[in-house]
Amino acid sequence: MAIDKDAIAYHIKGILKALGDNPEREGLKETPQRVANMYEELFEGMNYSNDEIAEMFDKSFDVPLNNNDMVIVRDINVFSHCEHHLALMYDMKITVAYIPHGKVLGLSKIVRIADMSAKRLQLQERIGYDIADIMQKVTGSKDVAVIIEAHHSCMTARGIKNVTSKTHTATLRGRFENEIALQNRLIMK
Repeated sequence: MAIDKDAIAYHIKGILKALGDNPEREGLKETPQRVANMYEELFEGMNYSNDEIAEMFDKSFDVPLNNNDMVIVRDINVFSHCEHHLALMYDMKITVAYIPHGKVLGLSKIVRIADMSAKRLQLQERIGYDIADIMQKVTGSKDVAVIIEAHHSCMTARGIKNVTSKTHTATLRGRFENEIALQNRLIMK
């Protein structure tokens, strides 16, 4: 599915009118196209399925490891937009961990998978699900964990307006689901 920038620009112009402003005034003339260009970038992940993202970032290396070796990448900074209000999920920090089974994924690919998964209209819980799903496909490991913490502007800037609340989610697959020792290693810094 390709993002239709012309349709976005058209509708943004309508939103500006609905807000009571003049989309033809000097400061707004190019706004619909700017927003369309921005949306193309912000929602790039909507162009791809999890399988296609896995294929894009499948760069692994054969490495002999023990069965309890773990790869953890912490503090992956991304942002996303919730599908309920199109509101920003920000200060999002993601931790991705997996137990390699004969091969390891290039570290930058883990960050790219997290970023591309977030570039969709999302729920925080689904971001964790999508990252875990893609990581399982790319690494061949069933043992994957994704921990996310984020602020949601739908709670901080509107509605309840609680600026200090953070949402934490954990997606645990394979051994991470039941092995407390692995969960503890995951949360140690």
